[in-house]
Amino acid sequence: MRTLSLQYQLSVKSWQQHLFAVELKVPEHNEATLTFALPSWIPGSYMIRDFAKSITEITFTHADTGAEIAAQKIDKQTWEVATNGDGVIVNYVVYANDLSVRSAFINHEYAFINGTSAFLNVVEMSEVRCTLQIEKPAQSHWQAHTGMTPIALDSNPQYWAYESHSYAEFIDHPIFIGECETLSYEVDGVTFELVFSGSHQLDLARIAKDLKPICRHHMALFDHPQPVSRYVFMTLLAENGFGGLEHRNSTALLYPRHDLPRLGDNSQANKTDGYITFLSLCSHELFHTWHVKRIKPDVMVTPKLGEETYTNQLWIYEGFTSFYDDLTLARAKLIDGKKYLDIVAQNISRLLQNAGRYKQSVAQSSFDAWTKFYKQDASATNNIVSYYTKGGIIAFGLDLLLRHRSNQTVSLDTVMKRLWEIYGRDECGTPDNVIATLCQQEFDIDVNDYLDSVVYGTDDVPLETWLDDIGVKLHTRSAVSAEDKGGYTDATEIRHQLGATCKPAAMGLSVIQVFEGLAASKAGVMINDIILALNNQVVNQAKLQRLLDCASDTHVTLTLIRDGQIVNVALPVLQARQDRAYFTIENEEKLQQWLDH
Repeated sequence: MRTLSLQYQLSVKSWQQHLFAVELKVPEHNEATLTFALPSWIPGSYMIRDFAKSITEITFTHADTGAEIAAQKIDKQTWEVATNGDGVIVNYVVYANDLSVRSAFINHEYAFINGTSAFLNVVEMSEVRCTLQIEKPAQSHWQAHTGMTPIALDSNPQYWAYESHSYAEFIDHPIFIGECETLSYEVDGVTFELVFSGSHQLDLARIAKDLKPICRHHMALFDHPQPVSRYVFMTLLAENGFGGLEHRNSTALLYPRHDLPRLGDNSQANKTDGYITFLSLCSHELFHTWHVKRIKPDVMVTPKLGEETYTNQLWIYEGFTSFYDDLTLARAKLIDGKKYLDIVAQNISRLLQNAGRYKQSVAQSSFDAWTKFYKQDASATNNIVSYYTKGGIIAFGLDLLLRHRSNQTVSLDTVMKRLWEIYGRDECGTPDNVIATLCQQEFDIDVNDYLDSVVYGTDDVPLETWLDDIGVKLHTRSAVSAEDKGGYTDATEIRHQLGATCKPAAMGLSVIQVFEGLAASKAGVMINDIILALNNQVVNQAKLQRLLDCASDTHVTLTLIRDGQIVNVALPVLQARQDRAYFTIENEEKLQQWLDH
């Protein structure tokens, strides 16, 4: 089959109006009719996003005559054009105002776009080479960065040029055009590039220094079979926002600009929680280079990007990666064992507050990611469980279980190496039962009882069974405040618990979550209620908790505004639930041995 070349051109049409212009040139071919389609979701983010809704104008013209060709739109993202085998030029405009890692965004500092938001696929042409020319913008200091392979374009210096060897590869390279700070470093023969949007005088040398051992750890875990020779950490900086999305040799990140170390900022001598979270996010997305982009569920080897692709394996992919992202920081000595255990305790605390963990298994959560996980409403915590959070705790437990049952000769590291060797190198895709089968066949360890309980069932992970092996003990306590995320603290615990999450309102507190089975739920407090007073005392967050803790009666009166009306409800005064976890280190040597593998 002859490989055809699809030529794409991308330019920033207007940063003020958030518009990209795209041109696609299709050469002569053997089809009477061509079908042009834009994906409706982006791999790694399991939700139908209907990217084609952002195409604001589109025209199809004959490549030789320039005459416009009629196109029939056959669904929300697909156009059909009668070409009689002649070349076609497609011109269209993409609206780009979604500040996220999943779509496209333009402002005065930079333009960012994913291929799934920008580049039409020619359905009939399965064997294609895709080339891209990016028009250099008027802002001469703007740069272009992407993981795509650059090619020379001596004949036209007004463009940056790149190529990919398939459409699937082509759309798996996010593109950054704009003002930025950059730095490159090398680890074991692989070049890593840091790209941060804007100009903020970041301490890039320090960030690179801290990322190097993370890169080295991941490469060593998989015995150095690095599937890429170049990797780009592409970070969009904003006042607020958080996100990361993996790609075949890059990641797109969204992060608060003020949480990163800056040049000359001595206050950053110690790692802040915000900076630790950034390093963990980088660790997470880099780990996906092996575990998601190469090792992947069988149905994700060639997914249909126009419709949902269901799998119950996301707990393996996002869960295992969530275990390794923070663990790597401890192994790399970027944080100590105590800080690592506090991070794990915060993850466990999120689960302990999540009544949905008793209603939905992580296998079901994986399958329903398209709706229940990615389209959460305010009651989600009562009805679903996160395959990220519980999946990470499952991975922690599986590591301890394998070590225990193998007399410390097999660990989750061992499993990851075999997953890579069997399924990752050739990208052949994993079956649903891959973990149980691999542990049984490769290591003669039966983990079906564990997986049936915590993956396909809704039991909590029995970490306490094996924690003595690594010298730590798990405890629970009540919260010390509404902002308490869990982990060790010596602050005084609250006595009584509202059982709802609130945020300040113009008057009082606005209810944004109500937790099933706790006091607010029993009283009939509803989402969007405004709590004005407790026993006729006007409240803010701190005062509400003080009054609750001092309450001696079985009930107190909450005064609410609900849909413009004053409502009084009787709130039961209940002992605060022990839903915050923390660890104590009983044997430093055992813990360090585990962290050191």
